[in-house]
Amino acid sequence: MPISRRDVLLGGAASAALLPLATPVRAQAKEVVIGVIYPLSGASAQIGVDAQRAFETAADIVNKNYDFDLPMAKGEGFTGLGGAKLRLVFADHQADPQKGRAEAERLITQEKVSAIVGTYQSAVAVTVSQICERYQIPFLSADNSSPSLHRRGLKYYFRAAPHDEMFSTAMFDFFDALKKKGQKIETLALFHEDTIFGTDSANAQLKLASERGYKIVADIKYRANSPSLTAEVQQLKAANADVLMPSSYTTDGILLIKTMGELGYKAKNIVAQDAGFSEKALYDAVGDKIPGVISRGSFSIDLAAKRPMVGKINDMFKEKSGKDFNDYSSRQFMGLIVMADAINRAKSTDGEKIREALVATDMPGESTIMPWAKVKFDEMGQNNNADPVLLQYTGGKFVTIFPPQAAVADAIWPMP
Repeated sequence: MPISRRDVLLGGAASAALLPLATPVRAQAKEVVIGVIYPLSGASAQIGVDAQRAFETAADIVNKNYDFDLPMAKGEGFTGLGGAKLRLVFADHQADPQKGRAEAERLITQEKVSAIVGTYQSAVAVTVSQICERYQIPFLSADNSSPSLHRRGLKYYFRAAPHDEMFSTAMFDFFDALKKKGQKIETLALFHEDTIFGTDSANAQLKLASERGYKIVADIKYRANSPSLTAEVQQLKAANADVLMPSSYTTDGILLIKTMGELGYKAKNIVAQDAGFSEKALYDAVGDKIPGVISRGSFSIDLAAKRPMVGKINDMFKEKSGKDFNDYSSRQFMGLIVMADAINRAKSTDGEKIREALVATDMPGESTIMPWAKVKFDEMGQNNNADPVLLQYTGGKFVTIFPPQAAVADAIWPMP
C-alpha cells in the first residue's frame, strides 16, 4: 500500500495551558519547520520509508538531550532560537522530477519550511534545488551523488557527502593498489542507467580509466526501470571484463543480477557505484548470486569500534527501522544534523542567514557518525572532505576493505 505524504511532528511541546508559569520561554518557543522530500510511494518507496526513520532519528537528537559529541545533541531543541523544536514535513516526489518541483514549491509556499533536505534520485535534486534557489531557501542534498549538481552556480545548494567523482577515484585507487600487489586488472565494463546519476557516474569512470590506463571494453547505457536487460547482459558477457562497474538503483540492480544468472554470465568482480548495491532489498533478492560484491560508500558500521556514539545512534535508528544504518540512511541522518546545526548557529529561520551559517560550517569529522575528515563547504556548496570507503559484502554483511586506514579486513579478490 503506497505511503501518502504526511506531516510528522517530532517531540512537539506540550500545550501552553499545561505548562508551569515559571517557563514562559518554553510556552512561547517557536518551531523550526524543515521539509523532507523523498520517494514515499512507487518503486523506490522503501528508500523513502527508511529515510523517514533516519530523519526521525536525527530529529530526536535535535529535540531531546543526549550526551553525544554531535552537533545539536546536547540541550533540547534549537538553543540559538530559545529552545524551539524541530518539526519535519515529509513530501512524496514518487521519483518524478516534476512532482519533486511541485512538492518543493508546496513545502515552501504552503508549509512555510525554512529549509529542504532530499532527495535520493539526483534527477529530482535538479528540480528541487532550482525551486529552492528561486525562493532563496537552503537545500541540503543529503544523498545525491551526481557531480554536476554542485556545479550549476546555485547559492543555496549544499552537499556534505561525496559525489561520484570522489567515489570513483576511491575505486581506481583500490584497483591501482591491487595491481601493485600483483592482481590482474586491465579491462572494465561500465553499466549505467540513462538518468543524470548514471550518466555522471559513467563520465567520471571513463575519465579515470583513461588517466589510469584501464581499458573500457563495454560502456552500456540502459533505460532506467527497463523491463528487460537481456540484450545489455549479452553484451557484458561477450566483453567479459575483469571488473563490472554498475551504476543502478535497486530494481534495476536486481534485474541485472537475475538476468546474468539466466544467461550464465558470472562477472569476475563487481565494484558498484552504491545506489541499489547498498540496499538490503537487493541482497535479500539476489545476494546468494553475488558473494563478495564491492560497493563504494560513505559510512561503515565498523566505525562504532572507534567512535562509540556511532553504535548508540545506530541503535536508535534500528529501533525505529529494524535495520542498521547504511550508506543512504547515514547520509540522510547527517544531512539533517548539518542543516539543523546551521539554523541553530544562524539563530534565525531566514533563508539568507541560514545560507551564511552553512557557508561558515566547519564540523570536525569526529563530531559526525561518518569516516569524514570534516564538513566544510567550498564556494559551490560541496564538502570535499567527505572521504569515501569501499565495502565488501561477505558473510551476509558489509565490511570495510579500503582505504587502508579505515579497513577492517583485506579484500577478497577475485570474488568467490
